[in-house]
Amino acid sequence: METPATYAPRRLLLDTHTWLWWQSRDRRLGRAARRLVSSADDVRFSAASAWEIAIKSAIGKLEVPAGSSISRELELDGFTQLPVTIAHADAVRQLPPLHRDPFDRMLVAQALVEGLTIVTADEALRAYGVAVVDATT
Repeated sequence: METPATYAPRRLLLDTHTWLWWQSRDRRLGRAARRLVSSADDVRFSAASAWEIAIKSAIGKLEVPAGSSISRELELDGFTQLPVTIAHADAVRQLPPLHRDPFDRMLVAQALVEGLTIVTADEALRAYGVAVVDATT
């Protein structure tokens, strides 16, 4: 996995946990990764990740502050919403069955279609041949 210190892509897609770490200023998001996100020309956050947060919040797997708004937080940070399109869904169908997480598979498809680098701590995503930067460094 590339590290932000050795690889500086300009167009990023934040994995769900990466965005949550960014929002909460969690130390698991490494300093180099934080600098990379801060200096990138284009930082995207997928509607699939927003959906994942909503589902995990609804079933009690993730605590989200009452009244919080992902849209508002993205706007404040200067990040762009990335909708899920039919082209993205078609790309998911072309991916090998390396693992079952539908949210990860959608992020991989979106990154491939849109030419984005995923900022993630999930090493497994690299197996899809997508550009990945380690969020923990």
